[in-house]
Amino acid sequence: MVDDEPEIRQLIRMHLEQAGLGVIEASSGRQAIQYLHENAIELLILDLMMDDGNGFEVLQYLREANAESLVIALSARREVQDKILTLGLGADDYVTKPFSPVELVARVQAQLRRHRPHSSYPAKILRLNKLVLDIDNYSLQNDGKSFSVTPVECQLLEMFMQNPDRVLTKREIYKQVWNHENFDDNNLSVFISKLRSILEPTEGSPHYLHSIRGIGYRFSGDGQ
Repeated sequence: MVDDEPEIRQLIRMHLEQAGLGVIEASSGRQAIQYLHENAIELLILDLMMDDGNGFEVLQYLREANAESLVIALSARREVQDKILTLGLGADDYVTKPFSPVELVARVQAQLRRHRPHSSYPAKILRLNKLVLDIDNYSLQNDGKSFSVTPVECQLLEMFMQNPDRVLTKREIYKQVWNHENFDDNNLSVFISKLRSILEPTEGSPHYLHSIRGIGYRFSGDGQ
């Protein structure tokens, strides 16, 4: 984890360790390069803009050293040109600040699954009735039609599909997906609405996502 802001490093480290991942912190690009000399680093979460040696120097070092370390770049810059430059220098993914720690961990796990498919991060595909969720590639097939989903939407679908026909409380969902006890009802409602636009074939009565008034949601296993 390479970032010159201690608060960001602490936040990301906490979420990564909760996901069972070991973390080494570096506060600058130069310190990161030193660690890369001394350790076998599988994946870097790399802030691009730092005072003492920026992330682009680290990417340049990795490319010249032909290193196999995966890189997820962090940046407050949202311009397409910046993303193209960063990916062209060898980054495997690009996440803009501010970011969701839950989404970042999901991206880390997806990169690790692709990098070591026969290890403890096997490719994950869930099937339920006519639904097929490809967790690695953030895609859902519904009755033969393919849809792209965001990492958060993917985590919601994974939770629902693993608990068919069970009533899940809003607090339970929020704690599982956002890793937070105090749920944001409006935020959750937005994501549920997005999922319904993908899951439900027609407007009107829901087939998959059923609201349980005052409690949460039930995901129908047979789409009824």
